[in-house]
Order: sequence, then structure tokens, then C-alpha cells
Amino acid sequence: MVTIETVRTQKQAKAAENLAWDFVAWLRERYPDLDADIDLYLAEQDFAKKIKDVLGNYGPPKGECLLASLDGDPVGILMLKDLGDGNCELNRMFVRDMARGLGIGRRLVTTMIDTAKERGFRVMNLSAMPRHDEALGLYRSMGFTNDTSVVLDGKTASSVLMSLELTR
Repeated sequence: MVTIETVRTQKQAKAAENLAWDFVAWLRERYPDLDADIDLYLAEQDFAKKIKDVLGNYGPPKGECLLASLDGDPVGILMLKDLGDGNCELNRMFVRDMARGLGIGRRLVTTMIDTAKERGFRVMNLSAMPRHDEALGLYRSMGFTNDTSVVLDGKTASSVLMSLELTR
């Protein structure tokens, strides 16, 4: 059984931190030619420091972190951070290989969109790797559109920038 829960405990935060590092390893394996972009992303987002304190950096009121579990085992994450002025950033979506194809990514994004709307955000922004076809397809199917006006830390020249109007 798949469950999606908000991260509120240290145990959940540690699972989210581990999944975030799994995400980085997955990116490096999938895109070895983009190592410099990945390094830039990690440095500009101060990834190691921020991910060490998931509750402080991605918990209310600054943001949110969702943890997906399959039969009790953590398999996916999605984080949100407040960018100010009614804007938020969706980032660090990751689902482990063994749990892909079960709709977990879609459930994570749907839950986070609902959360962002409840908190009064007007626009959700994100950046993705240019060949991350699965994620890009999911985002587009959920109404995100390419938006070169998006300003985010860690974006690179190859980043695909997208946004979603939440007030519709």
C-alpha cells in the first residue's frame, strides 16, 4: 500500500534526507555528462546544509516535505519552499526505481499542489533536467508550462523552467 504523509518527525526527516541523496546519485548516474550542472545546482542551493535540516528548511511555515512509502518503506519525496510574494518552488521530486509506475509521483505532485493552494500560494515554479522526460511529461500533464521568466537558485543554462498558476 502506498501512503503519502507530511514530514513532521526526525525519523521521517532522515528518510527524506536519505532519499534526497539517492536522488543526487540517480541524477549523476543518469546524466554523467551534466556533472558540472549538477554540481552547480548543489552548490547554489546549498543542498548539503539544507537537506541536513529537512524540518527546518522544508517544514512549515517555510515549506513542506512529503514522504511516500510503499508497504511502510520510504520510496519517494517531494519538497516545496516559499519564494515570497505568493510564489513557491516545487523541488526534489524523486521516486525510487522499484516504486516507479505506481502513480506515486503524480500523487506527490497532486498533494503538494493542494497544499500550496491551501497555504495561499498563487504560482508554483520548478526546474528540471532537460532530458528528464518522465518528470517533464508528468508536470506538463498536470498543467505546468514552460516559463523562462522563472527565477530559481541552482538553475543552469540547460534547466527546463516551468510554472503553474494555482489560482485557476
